[in-house]
Amino acid sequence: MKQPSVYILASKKNGTLYIGVTSDLIKRIWQHKNKVVSGFTDDYQVNTLVYFEQFDDMYAALTREKQLKTWGRAWKISLIEKANPSWKDLYDDIT
Repeated sequence: MKQPSVYILASKKNGTLYIGVTSDLIKRIWQHKNKVVSGFTDDYQVNTLVYFEQFDDMYAALTREKQLKTWGRAWKISLIEKANPSWKDLYDDIT
């Protein structure tokens, strides 16, 4: 799944959120789940893929990531719940 993507990880339903961007979604989520890189997602156990969008180019993905990061928490939760109301881990769906 090498394609520019924006993704949202959660620690649990309505828990801590993390927004990221990558060119390889499967690899990047695997890295989060396996704590390959220490940092925020490792410290707060934020490793459930609850939302993602794919783009044709990295510029569009980066623009969307910046937009989502400016949104308030309620808007982010609404976005997740429209696409994934049960907050299911979507990682298995993309592998």
